Amino acid sequence: MKTTPLPLLTLALAAWAALPAQAQSLSAQAQDHAAHHHGSDDNAAPPPQAPAATPAAADTPLHTGHDAPLTTPTQPVPGGMAPMEHGDAGGQDGTTPRDVRDPNAYSDGLVRGAGIHAIPGVSPLRLADEHRFGALVLDRLERAHTRGGDNATAYDLQAWFGRDFDKAVLKAEGEAAGGTLHEARTELLWGHAITPYWDAQLGVRYDAGTGPDRGWLAFGVQGLAPYWFEVEATAYLGDGGRSALRLAASYDLLLTQKLILQPRGEAQFYGKNDPARTIGSGLSHATLGLRLRYEFSRQLAPYLGLERAGSFGRTADYLRTEGARAQQTRWLAGVRFWF
Repeated sequence: MKTTPLPLLTLALAAWAALPAQAQSLSAQAQDHAAHHHGSDDNAAPPPQAPAATPAAADTPLHTGHDAPLTTPTQPVPGGMAPMEHGDAGGQDGTTPRDVRDPNAYSDGLVRGAGIHAIPGVSPLRLADEHRFGALVLDRLERAHTRGGDNATAYDLQAWFGRDFDKAVLKAEGEAAGGTLHEARTELLWGHAITPYWDAQLGVRYDAGTGPDRGWLAFGVQGLAPYWFEVEATAYLGDGGRSALRLAASYDLLLTQKLILQPRGEAQFYGKNDPARTIGSGLSHATLGLRLRYEFSRQLAPYLGLERAGSFGRTADYLRTEGARAQQTRWLAGVRFWF
């Protein structure tokens, strides 16, 4: 009697068990194929019907975001304020939205310009050009010493009073030695802001000291150049066809918050000779100096410095004729303050 090997019997049983699953898979594939081609195959069996939807699901639109507006339940808001929906916001047509919050609702009844914090007789500051302010800055009040004994006292001040855009400006610079005023320049100008950092200035200048006095019309600019350079440039027109140009620049180098090194330069040019005041045409005077000041406060700062001053061209010839030196090195000691 023959016996069937055990491995063959196991494979036969596994194949017999897989036949129903394979038949079910083939039936599902046939139904899918018939569903795709039901328009062209009249004898194909209809696809199985989906189970009936529940009433809640049947009433709900499939594309809620497109077919119906999305609404959310209104929740109470603390403080008694009604919630603002999307439809309440003001549109681009300039209409005022509903339920706008009162800006003074949380100020306990206090308003700007009135109440316990308002100063009688003083209008409130409104961050505009409505108030006048003034200042006096004495940039240099110094004593200069030279090897030749030509010691002198010099001053350079500027004052202004007015508003942010328009103000009156007073500039004064001079030098005295031996109790005599050798040179003085005084300018009264109207300043108008042309940019956030620059003012245009228009006015008059008056020169006094050695020689006859001179009067000029003045026009220039003053302001803060890039990299924090303080710059002045002023042109002058005088009687008799006289003309002049003055340039000045300075820079504050903060070594510390209180110790400041200031390089400063100034040059003056004239259009024609003026022997009565020992002034020649072209570059007449120029100075270049360093001042190291210590600020006890922003309003008060003593300083020490070194300055090289020179006269050039015909001006230097006039000074040599009178026995004066055209080039000088000066040691400086002074004070700077403002209020």
